[in-house]
Amino acid sequence: MEPRVLRNIVGGKPVETVGGRTSPIIDPVTEEVIAHAPLSGPEDVDAALKVAAEAFRQWRRATPGERQRALLKLADAVEVRAGEFAAVESRNTGKPLGLTETEELVPIVDQLRFFAGAARLLEGRASGEYMANHTSMVRREPVGVCAQVTPWNYPLLMAVWKIAPAIAAGNAVVLKPSDTTPMSTLLLAEVAQEFLPPGVFNVVCGDRDTGRALVEHPIPAMASITGSVRAGIEVAQTAAKDVKRVHLELGGKAPVLVFEDADIPAAVEGISVAGYFNAGQDCTAATRVLVHESIHDEFVRALTEAAQATKTGRPDDEDVLYGPLNNAGQLARVHGFIERLPEHATVTTGGHRVGETGFFYAPTVVSGLRQDDEIIQNEVFGPVITVQKFADEQEAVEYANGTVYGLASSVWTKDHARALRCSRDLDFGCVWINTHIPLVAEMPHGGFGQSGYGKDLSMYGLEDYTRVKHVMSSIG
Repeated sequence: MEPRVLRNIVGGKPVETVGGRTSPIIDPVTEEVIAHAPLSGPEDVDAALKVAAEAFRQWRRATPGERQRALLKLADAVEVRAGEFAAVESRNTGKPLGLTETEELVPIVDQLRFFAGAARLLEGRASGEYMANHTSMVRREPVGVCAQVTPWNYPLLMAVWKIAPAIAAGNAVVLKPSDTTPMSTLLLAEVAQEFLPPGVFNVVCGDRDTGRALVEHPIPAMASITGSVRAGIEVAQTAAKDVKRVHLELGGKAPVLVFEDADIPAAVEGISVAGYFNAGQDCTAATRVLVHESIHDEFVRALTEAAQATKTGRPDDEDVLYGPLNNAGQLARVHGFIERLPEHATVTTGGHRVGETGFFYAPTVVSGLRQDDEIIQNEVFGPVITVQKFADEQEAVEYANGTVYGLASSVWTKDHARALRCSRDLDFGCVWINTHIPLVAEMPHGGFGQSGYGKDLSMYGLEDYTRVKHVMSSIG
């Protein structure tokens, strides 16, 4: 089959790039070229942003009800074509086809519908006379054109997390997907053109230079990125030059605290799924486990057995939990952590590539680690779960908080008071208790520290894409 030729979506239609340059899209299962994506330059970014700016002039005037109806129609269309979206996503990323449809497309439709309704529920302080003979009111307004950059681990899901609140709030969007996984985002933009005015949602494909051109441009009022800490810092520095708003959802190193009274079989099952799902390519993945010393050996044996029972393989294999890593560079990065392990570490299972073709990596467990080890401090972003010992609650929390990240965490215990103490003391944007990784549209997702700032999902996520204006009128 000949590789597909992809095009940007700007102003409601496919467009060619000015320079005609492209980059290959590699199937991580077969390592074959399956498409050629546009490699957009500054001229392409400039044109897309000007189209978005023109569209914003009208879309900002749309009523919340009109925005709601457009997003609800988009949600219905995605739901009807869920199988097609899942197939495109699976083809581009190598994810298991069935899990992609049930675990990603279902939440995507739900989140589109949530933000459709949220568009009509913006809140502010009550209007009133806070000064004699003057009435004050608060307006929540869209910020303008939003420059958005999404990652390769959840291409379609992250695109919806970006565009749904932005468009619901009345903004226009120019989004750059990852250079390795643009296919599902382009399909989303293609479908959305039937329901959104031309130019409200635009997709420009490209590499890091494309992203830089997007953030550097004077038109966007806000830059939003989900990506690495390095990329987030660069975006924040660039945006500071003309005081753009910035929304950052960056890396994570989620600690998982397992106390001596935890239900070990339940903890092992929950942690192994939350650690290996999507090949561990999730900034909230349960990959840094801290276990009380009294149950450490038992837990490691059970987790090792669970890892050995976990399968990776092709997207059409119904028995697999996860597919390949995203690209050759990520495969090398993950294995590099294993190659550099200190002598005191033990790989109890895994630690190697699977097969000769495709970027598959075995479910891996590493024990015997210490707090200052590289693999504890840095994000692996692969199917590798590490295990450390702790002596008591204080040490567990100290170790958990002892990284630069602050996105997500979990506590496994039957002691309700201890669970609440830990949820207070853990310096992370999310704390799960006796579970790990579920998210709902109504609750915020976002971190502290070098995991970034700003919230995805929930009304907090919608409010991030608005600005607050005070209006005062004399009535005397």
